[in-house]
Amino acid sequence: MSVSVLIFFALIFVLVFLLRTARVGALVAFLIAGIVSGPFVLNLFQVDDTGRFLGDLGILFLWFNIGLEINMKRLWQMRRTIFGFGAAQVLMVAVMLFPILVGITPWSILGVVTVSLLLAMSSTSEDLQLLTDRNQLNTEMGHQTFSILLFQDLLSIPLLATLPVLAGRSFNFGATVIDVLITSVMLIFGVVIIGRLIMTPLLRLVSKLKSREAFLLVVMLNIVLWAVIMDYIGLPAGLGAFLAGMLMSETIYNHQIRAEISPYALLFLSLFFISLGMGLNLDILVNNWYIVALGMVGLVAVKFSALFIVARVRDVHVTDARLIALLLSQGGEFGLLMFQTMKTSGIQAVPAAHQEILTAIIILSMVSTPFLLAIYDMIQKSKRIVRSRKKQVNVDENTVVPEVIICGFGRVGQIIAHILRVKNIPYVALDLSVNAVMLGRENGYNVFYGDSTNQSVLREFGLAPRRVKAVVVALDNTSTARNAVLTIKSIAPKMKIFARARNLVESRALIKEGAQEAWPETIESSLMLASGVLEQLGVSDTTISNTIAEMRAENYSELDNAISDKHN
Repeated sequence: MSVSVLIFFALIFVLVFLLRTARVGALVAFLIAGIVSGPFVLNLFQVDDTGRFLGDLGILFLWFNIGLEINMKRLWQMRRTIFGFGAAQVLMVAVMLFPILVGITPWSILGVVTVSLLLAMSSTSEDLQLLTDRNQLNTEMGHQTFSILLFQDLLSIPLLATLPVLAGRSFNFGATVIDVLITSVMLIFGVVIIGRLIMTPLLRLVSKLKSREAFLLVVMLNIVLWAVIMDYIGLPAGLGAFLAGMLMSETIYNHQIRAEISPYALLFLSLFFISLGMGLNLDILVNNWYIVALGMVGLVAVKFSALFIVARVRDVHVTDARLIALLLSQGGEFGLLMFQTMKTSGIQAVPAAHQEILTAIIILSMVSTPFLLAIYDMIQKSKRIVRSRKKQVNVDENTVVPEVIICGFGRVGQIIAHILRVKNIPYVALDLSVNAVMLGRENGYNVFYGDSTNQSVLREFGLAPRRVKAVVVALDNTSTARNAVLTIKSIAPKMKIFARARNLVESRALIKEGAQEAWPETIESSLMLASGVLEQLGVSDTTISNTIAEMRAENYSELDNAISDKHN
């Protein structure tokens, strides 16, 4: 193995460590690594056909991840905030940028409109990570920010649909707008219909195999299939991957899909950003460094002003308005993707050199956001600015924020879910049995397809310290139950776990692994029968309760000599 590979991975490690310490997204580290290892700096590698192919796969996965966040039901639940705040933000930024770009560039009107809209988009991955790191994702401010990001993701559809127009087709404003709107609406309705009529039954069939490999392959096949279909009919392949994500988001398997695909998606996304960095023409950027610097400052200033104005008009508290404006003041992955897609497709809505400059401006703006927030926090602390209200709201109004997670939705899990529902205690249940999930959902239970032994899946459903109050492990397989307990403890070491066991041996094994209580079914059913017999014989309730409590004391230690481990 060459020394170049060692240098490359050492470089990535150092960059990821430094940037994550500064709370900058790791993807920016991959991009900088691509720049440094590319032909204009260290020249460690040459970008060959294989590298371009992997970069193209990375583009598809990035589009897929964006699409996976779009769920029609969630959009409808949050429609007022999304289409009110989100649309106003994009429109205000575009309106403020339009006259500036017309005045300083030789671009066509179509090019100016396109770039204005692309620069109005923000970085979803960076902003959500920053909100999570600051523990503000579930605040009112976080709710508003998330709504704007959702609208921006949804706007990806019509913007992608305009790429054929940018490729050189004759342009008629009225006809183009109508074509794009019709195409977008047809694609959205097609996603909802296909997602419910085809994808859900297909995933149900595959999930019955209980094979992670088969499940993952059908997801990947879906991404590539839709990319090929869109490319065949003359639309961008990225739009196909975006639609594939939307299709998956319309199924009950979306949490499991997100958990299964995320490690591979990160790999391909890193390849995209590395190839993007390698492809940047540093000669052009160095010769125009002052334009890049001024462009970055101007973009952040314009977006901050536009966002703050829109937020205040919507009566957002001034402190929250400042934070929203700072968080969303950067460019985003969507702009990078669009410029890269135009570059690889030979589309020159703006000159190639200008695309390089715009890409650099977006990258620098993404890097600047964490530092701007750090400066804002210091100013806020020094001047003792009143902090915004931390009113907790659910980011996804269609999803329960659970106090209890039930792992397994068999007979035990169903009974526990029924009791929690009667007592109005929010819960979520997970199971790998498609039949159990579908039957439970038909009867109104909040149950989803998901692997209780997978860390990513449990985190997707809200398992975190100090958020979920208890976890019930109601799995009928001893090995799976133990793995679930270990996984839960690895995420939240102090979590209270209540487990179901078939016998005393399993009960003690689960308690040893970290369960607070593990009730053995055979012994508990015997104790209930004994309680009924004693009551029939006239024994007092107090005596019965004391007797049962003595039997349960110290994990049924009194029964050690009474029953054999082989039969309990």
